[in-house]
Amino acid sequence: MLLETLTSLFQRDLAKVSSELNQYSNEEQIWAVPPGITNSAGNLCLHLIGNLNTYIGGELGQSGYVRQRDLEFSLRDIPRAVLLAQLDETASLVSRTLLSLDEARLQEEYPLLVFENKTSTGFLLVHLATHLAYHLGQINYHRRLVTR
Repeated sequence: MLLETLTSLFQRDLAKVSSELNQYSNEEQIWAVPPGITNSAGNLCLHLIGNLNTYIGGELGQSGYVRQRDLEFSLRDIPRAVLLAQLDETASLVSRTLLSLDEARLQEEYPLLVFENKTSTGFLLVHLATHLAYHLGQINYHRRLVTR
């Protein structure tokens, strides 16, 4: 049941990231970094894609994904269509992976050390959902700031 709930939340929020990207008037705004803002919406989107592909796809789904975290924050001017396609691919991977897991897996130790101490897979998945929601909020704020 928790896996279905998490799957639903990931799908909802990844769709909202796509919706936010589609609301920018032009692609240059997606990559804008106004004073006082650290990351563009484009870089936050790349970060979410890398994060979910690493911890859900790569580790739990054995997708073979290799993360290049530095590029998530240094790449620029990737077309909106490419970001949207990557978000769709990530959403599909997350759904397939989570729905293939047994609920008992949530109680097991997550295989990678992500934080200071080991956690359960369930804890990490809840963390990833809140991490996605946090950056979705930043993207929303960024869009409203740069599109006024």
